[in-house]
Amino acid sequence: MEKWEEIVLAALDLAAQKGLGNVSMSQIAEKAGIRKASLYNHFSSKEEIIGEMYLYLREKAKETLPKGVDMGELMEKKSAREILLTSVKNYAKMNEDENMRRFYKLIYSQRAIESAAAKIMAEETRRMIDATKALFYALDAHGKFLWHDKDIDMSATAFAMGIHSILDYMLDCKNGEEEADEKMLEDYVDWFCAKMGGVNDEYDFALGE
Repeated sequence: MEKWEEIVLAALDLAAQKGLGNVSMSQIAEKAGIRKASLYNHFSSKEEIIGEMYLYLREKAKETLPKGVDMGELMEKKSAREILLTSVKNYAKMNEDENMRRFYKLIYSQRAIESAAAKIMAEETRRMIDATKALFYALDAHGKFLWHDKDIDMSATAFAMGIHSILDYMLDCKNGEEEADEKMLEDYVDWFCAKMGGVNDEYDFALGE
């Protein structure tokens, strides 16, 4: 493991114990086993460490997902419902990674008072919306939806924000040690496909019909 990774994980451990606002560069350096001056050879500020933490943990979590998925083949062989459900479950699995969950607990608790935390949450939401738009344009190109109102960008944004809200709710339930309905994501995908009219699926009607 490289030293910058050790620093990032040290900062995560400290923040989990004390909260982001109560962690200093001196504490991070001590936890990582280096001098504070050496810490600045890797990062210029705590905000930079937090930003790198987000990118690092996100990439590590993505490594847990299935490899070698051919999107073209997926589009040819699977229904809109199956494609959306696979994408949603992969995104949920990525966010269930232990370190990602620890990180999100920190960010959610600090985003109202820490600008770095708010920026990370906004960036993650934008990433999710952009990825969903790309997926919806691919679904449209392969004739997977019977669009009633062909506003792909708005449809993708609505879908992404719906999933985002459900995942937020499920995370709140887990953090509050309550049971969440694990079928909420699947039920939402089913409802959405029914409204959009997924082709070659049990949902074979246009929006609003």
